[in-house]
This record gives sequence, C-alpha cells and structure tokens, in this order.
Amino acid sequence: MHSAQRDLFRLPPADSPAAGKTRHLLIGGRLIDYRLRTGARRLSMTIDDRGLRLGAPARLPRAEIEAFVIQHRDWVLKKLDELATRTQPRHLRLADGARLPLLGDEITVRVLPGANRIRWIAQTLVLEARPAADLGLLATRALKHRALEHFGARLAHYSAQLAQPVPPLGLSAARTRWGSCSHASGIRIHWRLIHLPPHIGDYVVAHETAHLIEMNHSPRFWRLVEQLYPDWRNARSQLKACAASLPIL
Repeated sequence: MHSAQRDLFRLPPADSPAAGKTRHLLIGGRLIDYRLRTGARRLSMTIDDRGLRLGAPARLPRAEIEAFVIQHRDWVLKKLDELATRTQPRHLRLADGARLPLLGDEITVRVLPGANRIRWIAQTLVLEARPAADLGLLATRALKHRALEHFGARLAHYSAQLAQPVPPLGLSAARTRWGSCSHASGIRIHWRLIHLPPHIGDYVVAHETAHLIEMNHSPRFWRLVEQLYPDWRNARSQLKACAASLPIL
C-alpha cells in the first residue's frame, strides 16, 4: 500500500458546499487534496492559499479530470511546495547563551570546549565542541534524540487508544509534510515539531496514527482524528501559523 502523505501546512478545506467536495489523488507518491467544483464551463485548475482547486463541467468523468491534473503534475507539485514554503523559517546562529524553543518552552545553549559531545542539564543544552565544529549539527543531533523520545511516547499513547500495535517511528525533514504513515515502514514525524508546544505535535501524531486504520482522508478518517484529538482544527490552525517562525540551525 502506498504511504499516506498529507501536506499539513495548510488549514483543512472549508466545509462550504460552494467550495466543492474534497477529493484525493496520488501524484508522485504524495497524496494530494483537491477541491472539485462541478458545473464550470471548462476544465480549469488553480492553486492558492486554499490549496489545489479544480473546476469542471458537470458530466466530465472524474478519470478525465484527474488525468488533467497528472498531466500537469510537475507544475502542481512545484506550486504546492512553493505555497508551503512561501514564508521561510528563520536562520539562527548558535553561540553560547543562545535560546531555542523546545516543546513550548525555551532552552539555553551552552558551548564549551570538548570532543563534539552533547549533554542535557535540565533546560540547558550543553555542546562540548571542537573549535571547528558545526554547532548547528550538534544541536540538531540533540534535538532529534529528544524528538524521538517525546513523539515515541505520544505515538504509544495514541496507538493504545485505537488498540493498535505501536508502529516503528522515524523522523523526517520533509519540506512540505509534517508527517507520513506507511503500513510497510511505520510513521515518520518531522523532527522540527519538537520546537512547538506539545499539543501541536500531538495533533500531527494523532493524525498519522489514524492512518493506521484509514489510509485515506475520508470522513471516517477525520472521525478517528476527532476521537483521538478533539481539538484538531485549532491545533492545525496553530501549526500553520507557527511554521514560519521555526528556527533553522
């Protein structure tokens, strides 16, 4: 089965009937949402802050509509990626005394001479670094380790709620997706979520955990998400707002 992958930078589609029905199409290994509005004079395609939207004549077969999208797949994927990264996260120069966001709080970075080792002392990340060390890489290594611990515990929590075995957990650095799920390889969560408040990461983990049962974005899938994380709409909105402020190390 293909991995279920969803762009989590955008808000979920509006429920307005005029906006059209939400459908899904696999393009280049990515599950892409689109809104289809029938009754248009001709077949058209638009990508804006609301995502991918199609207009089509009422009796045009869905296969023909989706073939049109696939025919323009390179343009579609490029525009969706541009939409997701329109506001780039900020670069942060690491030095002794720098502050980093971590799970809704802040930690202090201490840089000491050493052999490129990492230590945590309460809310302080200690980088024992050689003179020419890449401090960003050292800090990233420490944050990824913390991310695996934290999101692993949250994945076990939500898997238990669905009476599912805990799947393998990996970290990603995808440009346009916060998480993905595959029956073959397990769940992957973007490691940068470790910078955000815990409830936002919880939404992403719950979203991907729901894919263990529903490998789609059907109404039944969203009912599972609602069961696992009732306030998912608010968390998703906050995720979109926070994405532009994540630090780049």
